[in-house]
Amino acid sequence: MKLSICAIASEVVPFAKTGGLADVASALSRQLTVRGHDVRLFVPFYAQIKREKLDAARVESLRGLSIVTGRHEYQVDIWRARLPGAGTPAGSSTNVYLVESDALYARPTLYTSDADEHRRFLVLTRAALECCRRMNFRPHIVHSHDWHAAFAPLWLRSTYGHDPVFAGTRSVLTIHNIGYQGEFAASDVADLDLGTDLYLLHQDDLKAGRIIALKQGILHADAVTTVSPTYAREITTPRYGLGMEQALASRGHAVHGILNGVDYEEWDPRRDHYLPIHFGPQELTKKADLKRNFLLRENLRPVQGRVPLFGIVSRLTPQKGFDLLIDTLPKLLQNHDVRLAIVGSGDKKYETFFRGLADRHRAHAMFFAGYDEALAHWIEAASDVFLMPSQYEPCGLNQMYSLRYGTIPIVRRTGGLADSVVHFDPATGEGTGIVFNDFDASAMSWALETALQWYAKPELWERIVQNAMRQDFSWETQANEYLKLFAGLLQVDAAALIEGNAANKATG
Repeated sequence: MKLSICAIASEVVPFAKTGGLADVASALSRQLTVRGHDVRLFVPFYAQIKREKLDAARVESLRGLSIVTGRHEYQVDIWRARLPGAGTPAGSSTNVYLVESDALYARPTLYTSDADEHRRFLVLTRAALECCRRMNFRPHIVHSHDWHAAFAPLWLRSTYGHDPVFAGTRSVLTIHNIGYQGEFAASDVADLDLGTDLYLLHQDDLKAGRIIALKQGILHADAVTTVSPTYAREITTPRYGLGMEQALASRGHAVHGILNGVDYEEWDPRRDHYLPIHFGPQELTKKADLKRNFLLRENLRPVQGRVPLFGIVSRLTPQKGFDLLIDTLPKLLQNHDVRLAIVGSGDKKYETFFRGLADRHRAHAMFFAGYDEALAHWIEAASDVFLMPSQYEPCGLNQMYSLRYGTIPIVRRTGGLADSVVHFDPATGEGTGIVFNDFDASAMSWALETALQWYAKPELWERIVQNAMRQDFSWETQANEYLKLFAGLLQVDAAALIEGNAANKATG
């Protein structure tokens, strides 16, 4: 069976990215296309997308599409591009539909705090559904990513509930980070164009003067997924649910945790196009060569003997646990001969801390404020240890990238970190990283000291590295979990769906 899938996301690699959502929306769509499914992915045509480098064509049959939200009317154009690298042997690839509106998307940043922020993504979602209607594209699944597309399940029940194009369509909402919920004032309820279906909204929220996009998606989607099994359990609790725990608990078995996959076409030390030296599990001397090159490249003091390089690639936010590093990294650099490489941007508090740390330890630490894709790959590949002590982590991708590069992650036992990194046991030789439980400085110090002790033992460290590099978090594996979910919603045989499309992939 060939599935027709309409996917809606606020960002998609390589067109627009601020975080892991963009990676997942792209990689999952590409993998499902490779399996033989017809995936049509909708994303805003932001001003930041470099048009001169984009092989996109305006869809003439959709020119001047009118999208009405309450008292507001927007004329949008639709451009079609292809998702790079998505080709099957037969030459097909994922269609990406870029929704163009200067009034909504020609702004300095992808996301804003403007009064019409909610309408920017209501229009994206309505445009996606309207395009399906105009193209007579009958999706088996409408897959909404995060709050930006969370009204699609509600509209499939109301506005589009009797439209033959969506007869039999099932809706899936994926929560990438429950901290982003898309709240706006109840006074803007007319923007939803629900008419007599207004009762479908969460009435207590309306009385409280608010509408929360993510909550509506949770309540009305046929299935809700989040990006790791542990996070799926955590967000049903007050500590991690951030106000969504009751809505999630009310959905029971409709909530699923599916660990994100990794795009090993982009993240593999054997063929990483950002690196001058490639290596595999049996070529770790080349990883050491890459580390030497990196230290020279960043004007850090060359190492003599076994001196570990600690790496960080991250958004600099409280979620990522950097308060623990404020308490521990200065002591690490003061008391031990180590190197530290950091790339990231975010809260000024953390940028100031890391910049000051690098200034005080110029020969031992470097900090790049911002995001640089090439530098991110260099740090993943050249580092010995990767620091990711998150307060909470829906899934996380960098710890999985690190494992593939033989860069041992230090993580806290939460969310996707708990599902992807196993604490190493020297007695058995099993495990892939260093995992601590408590969110406090003493636990962080224990993890750093443990890394130093194990790194000082070459044979033990190589065992951890070999274990790490054998892990497989590929989308080839994780896409099957989505196919099983889709099959259950559509009441078709999952095994036949997976096997049949595996054959499509093999034969083209």
